[in-house]
This record gives sequence, C-alpha cells and structure tokens, in this order.
Amino acid sequence: MRIGSNPNKEINQQESFFIHQIIIPVYIPHEDDYFKDSFKILKLCLNSLFNTIHSKTFITIVNNGSCDTVLTYLDQLFAEKKINELIHTDNIGKINAVFKGLSGNNIQLVTIADADVLFLASWQSETMKIFREIPKAGVVGIVPQIRMYTYKGGNAIFDNFFSKRLKFIPVKNKEAMLHFYESIGWGKLNKDYLELGLGLEYKKVKCFIGSGHFVATYKKDIFEELITFIGGKKAAGIGEEYIDDKALQKDYWRLTTQDNYAYHMGNIYEEWMEMSSKSIVPSNVEQLKFAKREKISDTTYFFKNKLIKKMISIKWTKRLFLSWAGLPKEMIRNY
Repeated sequence: MRIGSNPNKEINQQESFFIHQIIIPVYIPHEDDYFKDSFKILKLCLNSLFNTIHSKTFITIVNNGSCDTVLTYLDQLFAEKKINELIHTDNIGKINAVFKGLSGNNIQLVTIADADVLFLASWQSETMKIFREIPKAGVVGIVPQIRMYTYKGGNAIFDNFFSKRLKFIPVKNKEAMLHFYESIGWGKLNKDYLELGLGLEYKKVKCFIGSGHFVATYKKDIFEELITFIGGKKAAGIGEEYIDDKALQKDYWRLTTQDNYAYHMGNIYEEWMEMSSKSIVPSNVEQLKFAKREKISDTTYFFKNKLIKKMISIKWTKRLFLSWAGLPKEMIRNY
C-alpha cells in the first residue's frame, strides 16, 4: 500500500561536488596464464591513480566478472573510501561496463581507462589545460601515438585547414612513444614517426590531433544519448568506435597532450613499473564550466569526417596535405 507521493520524485539531480570522474572496468577472471600478473598490475594502476588526482575526483570501478581475490581487494578499497563507487557485475564486456559507470553521475569530465594504465604526475592538470584552452576539445588522451590524426581527426583538420595553428609539432618524449609500441608487441617504428606528429598550436598549448582508446578523458555531454545499458555484443572495439562517432556528431575534436602522461603496462609485470609509480605528485584542482554542444547536420558530419578522411588516405592528395602542413620533404614519402 502506498499513500501520497515520494517527496524526492520531482527533485532534479543537483550539481556534483566532483568535477572529474574516472571509470576503470576490471576483468581478471583468474590469476593464471594471461592473467597471472594482472592483479599486481591492477594494484599499481590504482595506486598511481590515487597518487595523481585532486580531491574533487570521483573514482568508479566496475568489477566486470573478476575472481574472488580481486573482488575482496576492491571491496576493501571501497570500505577504506579510496574509491567512491564500486559496481559488481558479470562479464558484460568493457563498453557495457563503462556505461554502467556513467549512469547516475552528474560530473562534467569522465576519464575512461583500462586497468593496466600507470598514471604519471600532472596528467590531470595537463588534460585540463587542453580543455581550458581549446573549447572544441571533446576527447583528450595523455599518451601520444603515431599518426593519430588518421583516426577520426578529420573535423579538427577541416576546422583548422587554413589556420596557422595546424602544423607538425615535435614528439616531446620519444622514449615513451617507443615504450607504448613495445608494450603492445609492435616491432620497430618508422623513425620519422618519433620526430613529428600532426597537431595544433593553440593559444598556450600544443597538442596532437587524435587520441587512443586505452586512456582518454571525455566531456560528459558526449554520452547524453548513451547512458542506458546496452546489452549484447562484448566487442570493445565496436563500442569504442560507437562512442567516438558520438563525439564527432557534436563536432568535438579528439586531441592528445604533446608530452606523455601515462604508461601502458600490459599483462606482464616488470620492475620499471614500481620505479615509475614512486615519482608521483597529485594534481591541483581546477574547475571549468563547459557549454553543451548540439548534434551537427549529417551533411556537415560527412564533409568534416568522411571527406577529409578520404582526402588524406589517397596517395597523391595525402602527400600534398603533408607538405602543406609542414612535414619535411624527406619524411613525406614514408610517413
């Protein structure tokens, strides 16, 4: 029996004390074979996060069907108030786990990270610097990678095509870039990729166009249409591309810091991980207000993303573009 109406029913969600949410899905089903070091790496990941964030950061961990050892560890962190939200679920795939973490929170910036990310000092403040200086920044990565502009960077290129802001800028940390590709099992890289990347020199910041997936920060309004549970496929690549397209539909740019502010650890523990995690200092709190963006028309989306992508993939137009953007002649042929 119910009499009357719940007084909280019509109350709108209040503005959050927190200004930055971190969502990390965790899937460690056992501690054998591929996963034998994953628990140790998870601890390094979370400790590096705790040591590098400011006090207005809200940490959400989604236990995506992990073993009892991991479950107990995460429960303890929650009891100690080191994490703000802990969601236990069966293995529903990375992207569905992320959507569960997104629901119910009114926080304007959201970092989505894998459980093998080692966060470095100043990653949060450097991310915020790009959002502050570049209003159209919608996705900001912290690990520079090669030729990132070729993946959904078309609108940033289109918008800056006749601007001096668009140019090739130096790779600031070559060792870190090499380290990333070693961590995912790649062989040798074209040495030119370690020298220059297409980016923007915008007001007080330099950044690369494009962003990877394993750690990046998003403006929350990108997810407005997505904050419902999406069942079915567990393929992370499909879900991540779906999110990436939503950012482009609001004409947000994908960008990455010029310097490297995180490492990808992978699934094998190495001693350098312990050493890197010891030289960490927390970020300062910086509050920003972002205006929400509406979806652009299908025609605008086509020109800024599909057409530009085609242009920079055809051999002769690609060479013209690289030359126009300032890539040295000796690098153009193999870039």
